[in-house]
This record gives sequence, C-alpha cells and structure tokens, in this order.
Amino acid sequence: MLHPVRRLRDALLTIALASTALIAPATTTHAAQATQATRPATSVAATEPGSGYWHTSGRQLLDEANRPVRIAGLNWFGFETANYVPHGLWSRDYKSMIDQIKSLGYNTIRLPYSDDLFKGTSPVSLNTSGGMNADLQGLNSLQVMDKIVDQAGTVGLKVILDRHRPDSTGQSALWYTAAVPESSWISHLGSLAARYAGKPAVIGIDLHNEPHDPACWGCGDPALDWRLAAERAGNAVLAANPRLLVFVEGNQTFNGSSYWWGGNLQGAAQYPVRLNVADRLVYSVHDYATSVAQQSWFTDPSYPANLPGVWDRNWGYLFQQNIAPVWVGEFGTTLQSTVDQQWLKALVQYLRPTARYGADSIGWTFWSWNPNSGDTGGILNDDWTTVNTTKDAYLADVKAPGFGAPGTPGGDVQAPSTPTGLTATGRTASSVSLSWTAATDNVGVSGYDVYRGATLAGTATGTSYTDTGLTAATGYAYTVRARDAAGNVSAASAAVTATTSGAGAGTGCTAGWHLDNQWSPGFTATVTVTATAATKSWSVQWTWPNGQQLTSAWNATAQQTAGAVTATSLAYNGTLAPGGSTTFGLQGTWTGGNAAPTLTCTAA
Repeated sequence: MLHPVRRLRDALLTIALASTALIAPATTTHAAQATQATRPATSVAATEPGSGYWHTSGRQLLDEANRPVRIAGLNWFGFETANYVPHGLWSRDYKSMIDQIKSLGYNTIRLPYSDDLFKGTSPVSLNTSGGMNADLQGLNSLQVMDKIVDQAGTVGLKVILDRHRPDSTGQSALWYTAAVPESSWISHLGSLAARYAGKPAVIGIDLHNEPHDPACWGCGDPALDWRLAAERAGNAVLAANPRLLVFVEGNQTFNGSSYWWGGNLQGAAQYPVRLNVADRLVYSVHDYATSVAQQSWFTDPSYPANLPGVWDRNWGYLFQQNIAPVWVGEFGTTLQSTVDQQWLKALVQYLRPTARYGADSIGWTFWSWNPNSGDTGGILNDDWTTVNTTKDAYLADVKAPGFGAPGTPGGDVQAPSTPTGLTATGRTASSVSLSWTAATDNVGVSGYDVYRGATLAGTATGTSYTDTGLTAATGYAYTVRARDAAGNVSAASAAVTATTSGAGAGTGCTAGWHLDNQWSPGFTATVTVTATAATKSWSVQWTWPNGQQLTSAWNATAQQTAGAVTATSLAYNGTLAPGGSTTFGLQGTWTGGNAAPTLTCTAA
C-alpha cells in the first residue's frame, strides 16, 4: 500500500496575536464574535449514565455503576499546534463551543496535544476581548486545558486526551524523537494522568497518535515495537491513576499487510497489549476516505460492499470476538465525492453492529469539530459557528443525547441474540444451502441477513437459506445476523465455510490432522487427504476451536475468514485415485489452547 498522504492538518499555521488584533489562518474565515451561552452551568448528577470513571468488560465500556456506555464524539484540535490552544477561540468563547457540542448530541471530546505543553507554553490567538474567554486570560496552555476539562465535565461531556505529536512541528512515526525521548513521553503521560486524578470527566489517554512504519507490532524490538511501548506507557499512566482507560492505536503494517496509519490492529490477536490493571484497555483505530488518500479497497469492483470485510480484518474482529472495546478515534471526509459519501454511510452502519443507538457498539470521535482541517473539513462551517448539517446528519444514526441512551425515548434498542449452529446442509456445483438455530429477541426476530464474506447474499424470514449462482469447486465463507422490526441487528454468527461441488458428479474424501510441532505461540501441522473415489480436486474446511490463526501453508492454497479456514488443492495434487492420498502442511499461532480441529473434506 502506498504511504498515506500526511494530512494537511499536520501543517496548520501558527496564528500570531498582536495586541488584541487577530490574524486568522488563510484557509479560514471567522465571525467576529459568537454570543456566549446563557444556560447556567450545572453539575451532572453522579447517578446519570456515564458518571464517574469508566472501565471495560469484554467489548463493552461500563460506567462506575456498571451501566453500558458509549463514546460518540468529536476531535477538537489545536493544543498540538503552535497555537497551543484549541482552534476557534480567536472567534468564540470556549464555553459556547462546549455547549454547542453538547447540544448537537455528541458526548465526548478528543483533545489532541503535543509535549510542548510541558514547556510552559502560552496560548496564541486566544481572544479575550469583550469578556470572551475572560477566565482564560493569563493562563498557560495546561491551565487552559484544565478549564476545558472542567467545563466539559460540568455539562456532562467526557474528554479523552490524545498525545498527538512529540512537538508542534508535526507527527512522528514512532512515539519518540531525538528531541522528545521515550522517557519524556512516559513522564508527561504520567503527569497528565496524575493532574486529572479525581476529575472523571477525563476518562482516558490516547497514548500516541498514528504510529506508522517503521513502527511494528509484535516484532520484539524495543525501539520499534509499538505494542511493547504501549504497555510501558500504559502502565505508567495506570500507576499514576489506575482508574483511567488506556487507548492504544494500531500501527500501519503487520506481516506485510498495510493499512491506515494507526489503523492496523491485525497483530493484536496474536500479540495483545498487556496492562497491569485489568479492564482498562481500549483499542483505537483511524479510518479515512479518499479526500485523505487513495487506497486499494476504494477501487475494488465490489466497493462499497467490500468495506465491512476490510474493517473486520484490520480491527472489527476485536469487537466481534468480544476481545476488547474498539474506538474509531478519527474518521472524516470532505464528502465531495460519491466514493467518500458511500464510505461514510457504510462506516456509520458498521459502527452500530448490535443495536440501533445502543451502548453495545463501536465508539467513535469524528475528525473534526474544526472547519480548518484541510483534507476533511469539520462539523462547523468556516464561520466557526454554524453547523455543516449535511455532515452532521450522516452521524445521526450513531449519536445519542447521553452515553447509553437510545435515540428515541422508549424505543426498542435491544438487539437479537447471535444466531448459532450455522451449518452448510447441502452443496451443488452452483449453490450452498445453509441452516442455523433461531435467534431470540425481547420483541421478536423479523428476519436474518446472510453474508457471503462481506457481501450480503440475501435475507430469510426462517432459519434456512440457499445461496445460488455460485462457481463450481469454490469455497465460500458465510455468517448470519438476526434483526428485529426496530432495525436492531445482532452480532455475526460464527463463520462456516462450504465448497461447491465440481461441474460433474461429486466425489468424496477424508482428511486427517497431525500436529507436528508446537511452541509458544506457534505450531506446524500436516493434513492428510485420502480419496474415497476418484477426484480432480479437493477442499478441506475447518473452524478453529480456540482462536488459532493461520500464518502460512504449503501444498495447498489456504485462507482464513474469522475462525473458518479453507484449504484447496493445487494443480499437481488435486487428482487422486480411489484410496490415494496426499498431504499439505501449515503453520499457525495459538493462545490458550491448541486443540485439533474437526476437518471436513469435499472432493470433485
């Protein structure tokens, strides 16, 4: 994959402030002044959803009362730039900004910063004329951050602090530079954690923004392994405040597979982040559209139907398999192209996989509140006051007025249970028949969506479906989701793989498993295929019982989708006489257990 183009937001201009005259960035126009909010500031009751510090349980975030909560917010950048303060305060009062964020239904602010703040920097282009931002006058940047955190907490918003850059000059691939060594990074993270101890408006810290090549995941090199660095920094944060969440972004490349900077979490299955305090880890990703950079999946013939599969592979599996909560810390677009509009619509749908508006969903903070992000724009228009209603409307389906609250009071927000027992009950050269065990729902299941890979193959009102128009002697992976009349959708079932028969009469075979060698965390195995009748090709399918991951295979073409694996013959070993046999080998990884799978062999 081509390196993502570094977004223009990493080259934002420094704004000079001379006396009370303000010079705005050349790319932005600003209203002279916005009216300060007149709504009285009242503290949010501790009994309301989202109160206190948060923790995790499986893929869910829970508040201090163990109620499911969700992140549905915005990025408000500026602390990380040479302004050393959130942008727009040259035009408006910070309380007015925060009140507007709240009124639009967002519940969280991600605040990017750089380590320059620990040098005692002072805000640049902070307008205090006419009483605007009066209580920020004379404060340094960290003291302004204190004020924003306190105001957000007063109106019921949460804050995630984001270590965006080592300094204001730009983003870094690694978490350290010559000027800002790892020791400084960790020290500053611990300092922030301690600074906001006792202020649960700050629910956590995003350790470093967008690690990318040469940063690796699981390679073991202390200077390059982002997963190990995240453990060191995360544990320092928790030592200072064990009640905070630790947000860990992905990197760019894992085992040769590349993705957005900070968006590749493929390695987290094999190499999970380990923290000293349980239930504090949240994995974070970034995902963007073509207005940021072109990627191969945008030109795939199946676009945009291919997008859920791309997301599943890179980070969605962590949520689907109940491993940990997932938070899309940045995503955005100018919405100028049809491709980008399709991308945002598909991503919003993906962010609520289990229940419409429900707390059991993937968290997010949109990039950005600011209009002056050159390659995405923002929720605010260039006047820093009015709202881009088109962009805001795309997010309506995943916003809520509170943290776990439904969008429609009293509406059904409970998703059906996950379908189980998905089985391939029949195969022809052009079709696969499936059946599954019925899901349950508090009101009633209205139907099922059957997916062939990432593509919706069809729907069913009952618990069976036949997928037609397929290619002979080809393996297909299927999952099923249940839905109810309110639009709530269950998690995907476990995948099952089925291979269509050949164009002629089908024949049979058997397959046997032999574990050759095992070490932590890897293993090798040999599969023996024996024909029960003459074959021209064969396919072996299985589902890993303990979450094993295939890394390579020989003497067969093998691929894995979720836990389901299909291995098919090659040109030289598909033809077998009755009673004849051949073998293929594979290598994989395992954690927790490495029981032998149940193999199904199909021949043509």
